Amino acid sequence: MTIDTSCLFIISAPSGTGKTSLVRALLKANPNLKLSISHTSRPPRSEDVDGRDYHFVSKEIFKQKLLRGEFLECAEVYGNLYGTSQKWIDDNLSDGHDILLEIDCQGATQVREIFPHAIGIFILPPSTEALATRLKTRGQDDSAVIKKRLAAACEEVGHVSEFDYVIINSELEEALHDLTCVVRAEHLKKERQLVDLHALITQLRYTDL
Repeated sequence: MTIDTSCLFIISAPSGTGKTSLVRALLKANPNLKLSISHTSRPPRSEDVDGRDYHFVSKEIFKQKLLRGEFLECAEVYGNLYGTSQKWIDDNLSDGHDILLEIDCQGATQVREIFPHAIGIFILPPSTEALATRLKTRGQDDSAVIKKRLAAACEEVGHVSEFDYVIINSELEEALHDLTCVVRAEHLKKERQLVDLHALITQLRYTDL
């Protein structure tokens, strides 16, 4: 069996956990790690950049792509559609890049059906109060939407046991350190090291001293 030495990481978290800031910091610290940019039918917000935050498409175009089987996973969240490009994932894994998927638990379940060795990381807020405060101070949603997001967060946390690692994002630097350690540890696993260090191991085993 061929061992893929590239890693496919899945990061999921309730809305308002600070996941996006954490992901951006991780990408800056790991140049070989590439973020998959999802397609979405959600209208862009004022701070969004097409191609950086999402690939923004109409609902009609999204559904056409879905019918053509272009998505590795897709989900509907608050009436908006989100999907991950299958071709982009395959191409970048083949090129030896680590891939990071920033998706919800629905999508994570779908990805694991195709990539059972994907590494799941779940980000938790330090408390319910902290999560509510973050959602309110973002200033993006009214009180009814915030209440809905808090309810959705409770449902998302119910999936935490499906993931391999759990990190609390109380302080960004500490959470980033934990996340970086996870990425490093996955590359130090025996299965990947035996492939990456094959030449060295062979030399050490058979050198005639």
